[in-house]
Amino acid sequence: MLKSLGAASLLALSLAATVAHAETYYVSSTIGDDRSTGTSPTQPWASLSRVAAFPLQPGDEVKLMAGSLWREPLTLTRSGSENAPILVTAEGIGSLPRIDAGGISPYGVAIVNADYVTVSGLEVTNDSMTPAARTGVLVSAEDRGITRGIRIRDMYIHDVRGTNDRKDNGGLVFRVAGQKTPTKFEDLIIERNIVWNVDRSGIAGISDQVTSANWFPSEKVVIRDNYVEDVGGDGIVPRGTDGALIEHNIVRYAGSRAPGYNAGIWQWSTDNSLIQLNEAAYTRTRYDGQGFDSDFNSRRTTFLYNYSHDNAGGFLLICSPRHDDSGNIGNHGTVARFNVSRNDGTRIFQIAGNVTGALVERNVVHVGKAMDVQMVVATQWDGWARDIRFRDNVFKVAGTARYGSEIGRKGPDYLIKAGFDPAESFRFKGNSYFGSHVDAPDDGSARIEANYEEQPSDWQVPVFDPSSARGFPEFIANHRSWMLAMLRRELGTFVKLKQPRRLQLSEERR
Repeated sequence: MLKSLGAASLLALSLAATVAHAETYYVSSTIGDDRSTGTSPTQPWASLSRVAAFPLQPGDEVKLMAGSLWREPLTLTRSGSENAPILVTAEGIGSLPRIDAGGISPYGVAIVNADYVTVSGLEVTNDSMTPAARTGVLVSAEDRGITRGIRIRDMYIHDVRGTNDRKDNGGLVFRVAGQKTPTKFEDLIIERNIVWNVDRSGIAGISDQVTSANWFPSEKVVIRDNYVEDVGGDGIVPRGTDGALIEHNIVRYAGSRAPGYNAGIWQWSTDNSLIQLNEAAYTRTRYDGQGFDSDFNSRRTTFLYNYSHDNAGGFLLICSPRHDDSGNIGNHGTVARFNVSRNDGTRIFQIAGNVTGALVERNVVHVGKAMDVQMVVATQWDGWARDIRFRDNVFKVAGTARYGSEIGRKGPDYLIKAGFDPAESFRFKGNSYFGSHVDAPDDGSARIEANYEEQPSDWQVPVFDPSSARGFPEFIANHRSWMLAMLRRELGTFVKLKQPRRLQLSEERR
């Protein structure tokens, strides 16, 4: 009979057999016993170390019982398969199963050198009296080629006392290292997580393969529907990716404690990042301090339909130092389109260093009464930008907006003069200038109205209290709806979200 079956039928039988042998294991800190079978809610295991040591198989599911508390980390090193991932989930009615690493481990939950693993529905903390390099959830791969099919969903990660001296720790970190074997993630999804009160990074990617000479970017990375609040340093930062999608995340109060330069949502050394429908607000530092940033060694980053407001450093930074022998190619082809900025401070658009071919178009900027900001400023970072276009933007200024280029620094702030030189080819076409604009650029087809007062509108963006995970699904849905309605009102057009593209085989990075 088997001889008559096709290859597809044999594969289906094989997969069915794998799933049929999959098992469900239960873990309870209150009634569990590691000597039990673990295969029944009435006979659960007790410890997370029992889970770590057990040879889980593809399709196995580990259910952590509601109301449990473990003061130990959960380490997962076994792989599932594409059609039978290993699942770790919450089970039962009551408080979320909680993992409190309490400083005894560098992480609360870790997926290490494993494929096709999903972790969801857990509460994770990693607090201690003194800062150290700590994370809430760590996804790590080293010297193993391509790591596929990781999912981190519906997690409540908070109170992680990491160190603000380094960026590779904090709430949720995905990290690859490939000194012996080039290593990357493929099909990594991080969604619907709450990350609150963490140091230094909220959600961060780390890679050691991020230069042109050593370029092995992670692909199909999705960071979506996450809420990140009260972060010592940066909010959300993918690194070393191609075609990453950063969609509908909310980052509030980034840059709260870390020294140095921080921003809300940005990317570092990436190709084709698509950053859309996000809110970045209340970033506290002015060392950078923007809601959004297109950064070092990156190509074709797109900011689309985002909302930036009340960030101390401004709305958007586009920057990179000059091309050098380290493998940095600069920042090329950034596009910022259909975004809304309101009451951002200091620098609305900052273009710094080796930036070429940037396009800023059809954005709406509101500057509040009594605010005095630099609307567009060119600054140096081992060189100056060139070929920058501002087209069809609407600048609504109830306070004062200024334009120019750097002539000096005063702490985190830039002293500027009129004009953008020595930056080259800053071109403005068809922009609308309402209110007071000092040293406004030449714009032959501009609309200019000197008298302007901001009109009342619905700016009451939905809020969420991250001291509890309750009500988060409803908040995320309401926030998305509010964003879509606000953007349609401000932009005068329906929102049409896009899908990211990735590097083509014919395109070299040089």
